[in-house]
Amino acid sequence: MSDKPSVLFVCVHNAGRSQMAAAWLTHLAGDRVEVRSAGSNPGANVNPAAVEAMAEVGIDISAEVPKMLTVDAVKESDVCITMGCGDTCPVFPGKRYLDWQLEDPAGQGVDSVRPIRDEIKGLVEGLIKEIAPQPQA
Repeated sequence: MSDKPSVLFVCVHNAGRSQMAAAWLTHLAGDRVEVRSAGSNPGANVNPAAVEAMAEVGIDISAEVPKMLTVDAVKESDVCITMGCGDTCPVFPGKRYLDWQLEDPAGQGVDSVRPIRDEIKGLVEGLIKEIAPQPQA
């Protein structure tokens, strides 16, 4: 286990919300946080509207692929953040669980995905301040 905090983002298809959250955390925290994402029922590919919305802010998630949620991924994470996947995430003692109530971008166009992207960014910024604040110079 690494000395840096690890975060797992989980949504049903691992095609929208969790992919955007993982990308934001990687982009904003850099190597200060280990980032994973997965889905309880992964889709075939990442939502094109999510890819486009993230590209608009300079983050490329076009090469990402939805991944299956595994017990090991949860065990290896310090914080598990669910986004609309109900009770499908395994629960282990000593882990921190958060549930972010976010609209599902599935089937929506980029105009509808932008506010979800921006809400996720705000949540991720708050998470970073808590688990991996910028070291003081």
